[in-house]
Amino acid sequence: MPATASAKTTVNRLNRIAGQVQGVARMVEQDRYCIDVLNQMQAVKSALAKAESEILKRHAACCVSEAIASGDREEQEQKFAELVDLLERTRK
Repeated sequence: MPATASAKTTVNRLNRIAGQVQGVARMVEQDRYCIDVLNQMQAVKSALAKAESEILKRHAACCVSEAIASGDREEQEQKFAELVDLLERTRK
């Protein structure tokens, strides 16, 4: 199945994040100033949050809406339960 434009955008974002993480590792190896390292780590976390948001929106637009449109109550409940479980895990 070919990747959608949205999926390609997300993959590109994740590849940039991977590069950022490698850069942070180099900073630690080079014994760079801790605040500089922490600032870069904050940037990585922010970028990950944006990628997570994109994927969550895609899930709601595709998977959840398809479950609603299907009229299959069991599938609807499953998709809802998945979202609730995800949100509960992020609170911990």
